[in-house]
Amino acid sequence: MDRVKVVPLINRDISWLAFNGRVLQEADDKNNPLIERMRFLGIFSNNRDEFFRVRVATVLRMSKIGKTAEKLLGDDPEKLMSKIQKMTIKQQESFERIYINLLKEMEAQQLFMIDELHLDDHQGKFVKEYFHDNVLQTLVPIMLDSTLEFPYLKDKSIYLILKLARNKKKPRYSLVEIPTDRLSRFLVLPSTDEKKYIILLDDVIRYCLDDVFSIFDYDTIESYTIKLTRDAELDIDNDVSKSFVEKIARSVKRRKKGQPVRMIFDEAMPDDMLIYLKNKLKMHKEDSYVPGGRYHNFKDFIDFPKVGRSELRFHSMPPVDHKDLAGQRSLLKVIKQKDVLLCYPYHSFLHTIELLREASIDPKVVSIKITLYRVARNSSIVNALINAVKNGKAVTAVVEVQARFDEEANIYWADKLIEEGVKVIYGVPGLKVHSKLFLITRNERGEMVNYASIGTGNFNENTAKLYSDLSLITADKRITNEVASVFNFYTDNLKKGVYRHLVVSPFQMRRKFLALIENEIKNKKAGKDAYIYLKLNSLVDHDLIVKLYKASQAGVKIKLIIRGICSLVPGVEGLSENIEAISIVGRYLEHGRIFIFCNNNDEKYYISSADWMIRNLDFRSEVAVPVYNKELQMELKKIFDTQWKDNTKARILDKKQKNVYVKNSTTISVISQDEIYKEIKHQKKHPDLPTKLTRKK
Repeated sequence: MDRVKVVPLINRDISWLAFNGRVLQEADDKNNPLIERMRFLGIFSNNRDEFFRVRVATVLRMSKIGKTAEKLLGDDPEKLMSKIQKMTIKQQESFERIYINLLKEMEAQQLFMIDELHLDDHQGKFVKEYFHDNVLQTLVPIMLDSTLEFPYLKDKSIYLILKLARNKKKPRYSLVEIPTDRLSRFLVLPSTDEKKYIILLDDVIRYCLDDVFSIFDYDTIESYTIKLTRDAELDIDNDVSKSFVEKIARSVKRRKKGQPVRMIFDEAMPDDMLIYLKNKLKMHKEDSYVPGGRYHNFKDFIDFPKVGRSELRFHSMPPVDHKDLAGQRSLLKVIKQKDVLLCYPYHSFLHTIELLREASIDPKVVSIKITLYRVARNSSIVNALINAVKNGKAVTAVVEVQARFDEEANIYWADKLIEEGVKVIYGVPGLKVHSKLFLITRNERGEMVNYASIGTGNFNENTAKLYSDLSLITADKRITNEVASVFNFYTDNLKKGVYRHLVVSPFQMRRKFLALIENEIKNKKAGKDAYIYLKLNSLVDHDLIVKLYKASQAGVKIKLIIRGICSLVPGVEGLSENIEAISIVGRYLEHGRIFIFCNNNDEKYYISSADWMIRNLDFRSEVAVPVYNKELQMELKKIFDTQWKDNTKARILDKKQKNVYVKNSTTISVISQDEIYKEIKHQKKHPDLPTKLTRKK
């Protein structure tokens, strides 16, 4: 089985851009409601911004280290940048086409996006009043010709650069930041008929520029939008006098002033102004300057206002109560009887919050331990932990302060938890703690009984409404005792623990999954049934891809559902013809990870916090948990099978990266996310559990 010599791989950055192309397809898909398509433009734009801040910045940094960069990136940095540039330009052309078409479709629905030049007198008066009441006091115009150094431009912010002219005198220039951090990007104007009008904050400011610069008495004021993207890499110094948290906080501040990697500008900007900006910003690569339209930061379109008929937005799919938890007096008692699998966003995240609240006041509960990677802004999870401390529980929170773009928020929450008496552990030196765990320990008649949650997503009630994730809640000692060992490792990094059930990185996750694939190869060679079904966000790891190729060569049937990056090339004759791969992009972000191995028809099931990437397997603390309960195994299989049958939101993953939709094999459209919701909504309660709690009136 050593036939895999030359390993065909798709570059991770190119594959990621193809994924974002699938997001852009959602904006172009007329089966999606109109307002939601506008929001997909925002998601696409936000994704692309992060791509430039992280991945493009990395490629540019790597280009300075010579041949080693090609090994690390899988491609020559300059060639890779050229491919990235071509793909982003092509996607931007599609973006602009889609946006123009959406505006036309909105007009057919009596919804109009207008600029400052098309306001009538009534609308103009309203905009002026809104500007003076809400906007003017937030603006800080900077006169550029009176400043020795060009002012610092914040990452992800948008600015108007202004040319102020009077008679034939030399024009002056000014810079104004558009305050989208304090005000909505959208202003819905009052209407006297069925038509709805929306104006962007950019154009509200443009309409009132005479009021901003009234003391100068200029004849004309020209305005053009610019936006800068900066390198988002953290540069953590080695100052031994500083704590790790202080170093993170300091490096986050430095990130905000990271090197510029891209400037987007209004292509209508005069050449002299563009040359002036290039000289001031000192960005040397010509391809770092990207011409665009009048508006930037389309990420704000994620929050496009709710206007028009309800049919212009997704139909309501409110989270449902879990069939075994709904109305129960004690969730801990239910979990003591059987394992529970929560599937977000279809199930209500309130169950997790209620479980922690119950633990916080239960006199028999002695301790709660939890990992926190990203939490909600007003976190009910954190409130439950604080309540537990106040009720005398020993509470430990492992807070990962290196969670990208959430470092500041996590430092804030860590400080708050410490103030309230929670024991806070700042991750593990050299590893990111990316596991999704909590452990409740209860004194039951002198015996310490553990209850654990092991999942694929963060303890975040906001993202739980948007991300599809899985969480196993169990009192199975085989699992809970090993979850306790993971927390012991976080407390004392010398106590790595022994894991016979959990699969824990960086200790044995890579080795375990290689062995499970190898087992399928051996079974197939022995004439037994063999298959592997994987649902992941990203599949990049070289060793695991090679092993999957070998499994395919042996005849093992492999189905892959990969939302984002997929470096594996399916369908190559003699190598991967037994591998099929699809990607699903829909109203929810696919985030759950499911691994199913045939195992000679005694299937093994896992859910995991980890993707199959080097960083997850070797440089993070991750946990995959086996699902032993047969009923829950069938639920996972049903989820996978339903997604595999998707013929509406599924795209074929292949070498060409064309994002071709899976063809309809029937006349019935299958949208897997809708089907999974229906299935969960109509699940029957487990017969051995108590009936729902009937509250006294």
